[in-house]
Amino acid sequence: MIGALLGPQQLKQTLGAAVAAVARPGPVAIITAGWQEREDQDEEFTALVGRPTVNLKIYERTEALLAADPELATAHRARQDTLRQIQEFYRLRLVHAIDAALDISRKSAGSSLEQEELHWSVSQLRRLDDEHLQRCRSLRKHFEVEFKPLERPGIVKQREELARMLKLVDTVVIAGGHVAALLNRMRLLGVETLIRDHALLAVSGGAMVTSERVVLFHESPPEGEGISEVLEEGLGLHKGVLPLPNPKLRLKLDDPVRVGWLARRYAPAKCIALDQGDWVRFEGDTWRKAEGTQQLREDGTVLGAWVT
Repeated sequence: MIGALLGPQQLKQTLGAAVAAVARPGPVAIITAGWQEREDQDEEFTALVGRPTVNLKIYERTEALLAADPELATAHRARQDTLRQIQEFYRLRLVHAIDAALDISRKSAGSSLEQEELHWSVSQLRRLDDEHLQRCRSLRKHFEVEFKPLERPGIVKQREELARMLKLVDTVVIAGGHVAALLNRMRLLGVETLIRDHALLAVSGGAMVTSERVVLFHESPPEGEGISEVLEEGLGLHKGVLPLPNPKLRLKLDDPVRVGWLARRYAPAKCIALDQGDWVRFEGDTWRKAEGTQQLREDGTVLGAWVT
């Protein structure tokens, strides 16, 4: 797959330039499911794309099929409720682990044990992340085995219609919005398998859900200590990079300790900050020309010219 990941588009609009550089000729399909009920209010986004567009209306489709399939709707709702509970319990464990790690970091600073304690603290966070991912994966697998969503008539019909629409375009652009809603609705229809042969442009939250894992982060909240948490496995449409959109609001790039912790915790993926107007191209597993993006490194520094 070829494509590009972009930061938010509110102020400095670069989506048109990225489309011109990456997209194949002709109209493009857009996915705005992260906007939920506002999914079809896409005029401004279409103007940014700069091409004729067709909205795949993933959110609307899933609402209709869940309404028509009460058994699936009940099971899907129960699964989502359980995922939210699992997320809450994971977050509680994570908060205590981070508090302990910060205390240990302060007490070991400058001592001969500083680097060893840092290693163990990060290892504990990585273990919590991995165990949480495994629980989410097991729950999703159980749902798929028991209810076989991609074999249910309503979803089969929607996927056939999407496949016909996608035959008419060679490029897909995914907008941001509510990250969990975007991920869940795309996954329910198995959209990732329908677009693997298309050029892909993913904006902000769209970049997050198309990665190998989805990480929610806010290192500079109005109250309390900053925390990042794994939500779930992503759609895996690009590899080797963990997109972190809107870093000026959500990251402390001037804090070497915070930068180093993030980079170590999510390695071997490269943590890439995507500010407004930033974007980076990829071809398969190779990351190429980047406009303004920054890589967070394990030594606490931030690197601009990081692509091959």
